[in-house]
Amino acid sequence: MTRPDGRQVRMVRLTRAQQQERTRAAVLVAARAEFAERGFADAKVDRIAERAELTRGAVYSNFTGKRALYLAVLAAAAEQDRAIAEPPAKSPADAEQALSAFARIWLERLPFIGDTPSQGHLQLRSLSGVVAGEPAREALAELARFEAQLLALALEPHAPLRTGAVRRAALALTLLHGTASLAENAPGVHDPFDIARAAGHLAATPLTDDADPPHLPYVAPAAATSADWEAPGGLVDEVTGRPVDLDEDAMVVVLGVRRLSAVGDALRDAPQGEAVTCVVVTGDPAETGRLARLRIVDLVACLLRVFPPEQLPRLRIVLDDAGTVPAAIGLDAPDDLTEAAVRCRDGLIVARAEGRGAGHAVAVHRTRDDDGRRH
Repeated sequence: MTRPDGRQVRMVRLTRAQQQERTRAAVLVAARAEFAERGFADAKVDRIAERAELTRGAVYSNFTGKRALYLAVLAAAAEQDRAIAEPPAKSPADAEQALSAFARIWLERLPFIGDTPSQGHLQLRSLSGVVAGEPAREALAELARFEAQLLALALEPHAPLRTGAVRRAALALTLLHGTASLAENAPGVHDPFDIARAAGHLAATPLTDDADPPHLPYVAPAAATSADWEAPGGLVDEVTGRPVDLDEDAMVVVLGVRRLSAVGDALRDAPQGEAVTCVVVTGDPAETGRLARLRIVDLVACLLRVFPPEQLPRLRIVLDDAGTVPAAIGLDAPDDLTEAAVRCRDGLIVARAEGRGAGHAVAVHRTRDDDGRRH
């Protein structure tokens, strides 16, 4: 193309995917500004479209509604924190020091006294007034249990999950979320360093061992199979950021967001040293999927600043909104209540189970090893 002055102008043609990505980015920037100024309740999609210099239809072509937009804004902030997280110079001396350090980092989100309520809610990644309806509340409760399991795996990497480690982690997270809830309405009311020290002391709180879920004795055994399968590529572990190769010998647990805490069944009973991958699926990627991404990535961003890579939770986590892994193992229409598990070995699925307790069933299933002996 030639300008009137005779100079050549290079035309840049954007692919459809590139244009959509630009549109999404512009919408997220505009949405963050709208939520920071007016809060979730008073924000309007029309104003977000106006801020982004887009049509209302362009916004809805990328996001299903205001709630999905808000969750996407918070998830993007969590992903940015994870991207810039740097590992500590040295490992925490013990669980108390680690939990105190985790709490200090987590509490960096507390709003300052001069922040407006709307700014404070974004800073806190608050879900007040956002999560509505029983399914969404159940999903949030399961995510909270799952977060406690991840924190426990980092704090006490060599302790089985039956030792009360998860309950201690849950207590610490409850303290932090309670502090955040109060800070929404009364910023500056607590000294975060006092809260961090108190959280650290919870690491030594004596608790009775966790009991196994009562339904486990009634779980049907896993089925032995020898089915070929083609592991999907492009999967990433949300904890380490490394590619996940499901072709290797491993156990894969596919869980809907409202069944996430069932991963503990697999972790408690899996053979020592066996890799366990938790694939998180949902029937509602726009909202429930983004809620799961927000909470999991947010926690991981904090863990990365406390623990060196070798001390991060041994569980691999794949967020699979598209359902590629369920499709590969022959699982139709995964949703928020999905619970299935397989064990992979030498390019075959050698055991599988579906339904309540599937992870436990596959974890305790025994197959013949290369020497033909039972183990």
